[in-house]
Amino acid sequence: MSGGNPEPVLSVAELDRRLRLAVETASGDFWIEGEVSSLKRATSGHVYFTLKDEAEDAVIDCVLYRFDALRAARVLVDGARIQLWGKVTVWAPRGRLQLVGQRVRPAGRGALLVALEELKKKLEAEGLFDPARKRPLPEAPRVVGVVTSGAGAAFADIRTVAFRRGSVRLVLSPALVQGDGAVRSLLNAIARIERYPGLEVLIVGRGGGSNEDLMAFNDERVVRRIAAVRVPVVSAVGHETDISLADLVADRRAATPSQAAELCVPDARAQRERLERCRTALARTFQNRLHLERAAVQRKRTRLADPRFVIALRDRELNDLERRLRSRLTRALSQRRSALSALHARLLTRHPRAVIALGRAELGPMPARLSAAMRLRLGVSRSELSRASGRLDALSPLSVLARGYSIVLDARGRALLDAKQASPGDALDIRLSSGRLRASVTDTTSDAVPATAAPEEPE
Repeated sequence: MSGGNPEPVLSVAELDRRLRLAVETASGDFWIEGEVSSLKRATSGHVYFTLKDEAEDAVIDCVLYRFDALRAARVLVDGARIQLWGKVTVWAPRGRLQLVGQRVRPAGRGALLVALEELKKKLEAEGLFDPARKRPLPEAPRVVGVVTSGAGAAFADIRTVAFRRGSVRLVLSPALVQGDGAVRSLLNAIARIERYPGLEVLIVGRGGGSNEDLMAFNDERVVRRIAAVRVPVVSAVGHETDISLADLVADRRAATPSQAAELCVPDARAQRERLERCRTALARTFQNRLHLERAAVQRKRTRLADPRFVIALRDRELNDLERRLRSRLTRALSQRRSALSALHARLLTRHPRAVIALGRAELGPMPARLSAAMRLRLGVSRSELSRASGRLDALSPLSVLARGYSIVLDARGRALLDAKQASPGDALDIRLSSGRLRASVTDTTSDAVPATAAPEEPE
């Protein structure tokens, strides 16, 4: 201190508030692009992760709160490259710079996912993931090997479940399951446990974690080593949503270490109960079968008590069958004979001579009937013709001419009905009942009495 004015002292909270205000004011909202790493989903629904820049080895902590995280669930994956819209702030409880995101959109695939996908395609092409190479697990193994961390909860879960289910020897080959030396440690642990005498099945796994924590189980050397183990392998890496290459190459996959123990160690109590049920069912089946066989023997013994009785019974049945057969044959033969007689009678009625005679008998009266019909038809036709001729004569113009009338035609052959239709000097043609007259008009009058024309000299 100097003078009477002491220097101001800030609390940590006040400093955090000033830093947050300064950062939020200076940065504002913006898009940022990077690769997702260390993804963690909290029980509250919030998602915490880091965005890293591979080119400059830079990272920043990010958070998406529940509602925004739900919308971006498909995009947010470890190793994915994304673009995040948000603003930078300072989280007071930790005094940490943090980017609070609001919207997410994919920006391609991160280098980690690309490399992992290429390795997966390579191993799949070699057939390491082929279901045909998967080996079945032993039904009741006595020695079960475990490769995992000796200090983690995974082996404790496996031991608890295995000893609860039955009597089995668990052999732990401890290894690092994450970090820089995890790959080499896992390879050494697998080689060490594989040399253990009597080993029947091997569990390789850990207790979950982020995708970065599981990267040792995606390493090509570890995957190939698991594929080469001489006994069946159960992979228990991560949780239900985390699939590693070790899961794909192993003979069986378990979602958790506890499930791996359940797959490898049969439940002794359930086996005893199942064995007891099988023993009871077998005894019941044997007793039922014995009763059935005894009853069958008794029936056969009863039937075979006196062979003469059996022979007599069969002889009686044979005689009865013979009698029934003869009766059916006689009845069938009688029916066939009756049908044959009917067919013979029908055939006689259809003999050609009979058919011809019947046709001749039917044709005999036909000529007389035809002549009578023709005469009758001619008489009727003549009467109709006579009546039609009379009507035609009554309507014919010639009959009118025969009564003294004539038809006057002009030079164009039209019949004249009125004197006004002709003019003096017109040539006329007058048709009579017999013959024609040529005349010329000398005069016309409009009287009702028709004008008379002087006949011309015949040409």
